[in-house]
Amino acid sequence: MQKFRVLFVCTGNICRSPTAEVVVRHHLQRAGLVDRVHLDSAGTHGYHVGHPPDERAQAHAARRGYDLSALRARKVDAADFQRFDLILAMDRGHLHWLRESCPTAEHGKLKLMMDFAPPPRREEVPDPYYGGPAGFELVLDCLEAAAHGLVEHLRARLTPNPGNFRTQT
Repeated sequence: MQKFRVLFVCTGNICRSPTAEVVVRHHLQRAGLVDRVHLDSAGTHGYHVGHPPDERAQAHAARRGYDLSALRARKVDAADFQRFDLILAMDRGHLHWLRESCPTAEHGKLKLMMDFAPPPRREEVPDPYYGGPAGFELVLDCLEAAAHGLVEHLRARLTPNPGNFRTQT
């Protein structure tokens, strides 16, 4: 069985997108779907390629039970647009960059991560890089809220709907 593939995207792939990857993986595991979904993260820019996530992001995530230490930053590459089924941008700037870089035929795969959060919701996952500790906590709050909705979306996509099956006579 081929896995459904989701890519999370932020600027440098050291704060928001790796945190999203790990938070969603945790929620998929709790939902019993982790073996059916492949998750990855990347950046729109190659500033930090090969580096681990930001130490502050790791520390705040660890306090909530998430381990980002094994991840390494990478840049989105052209093959990602065909390789992934869903590409989730952390903010509108990333979404714009993705639309400019992505073949038109693949635009339907592009969405904002916060589209999966329940209302009332923020439109974007804010960038914590230049701020203090509260920014990293807010990122986790946003991603945890959106993870629930994303997992339900994936469950619906991965679970056959009995109403779609017809018996042949």
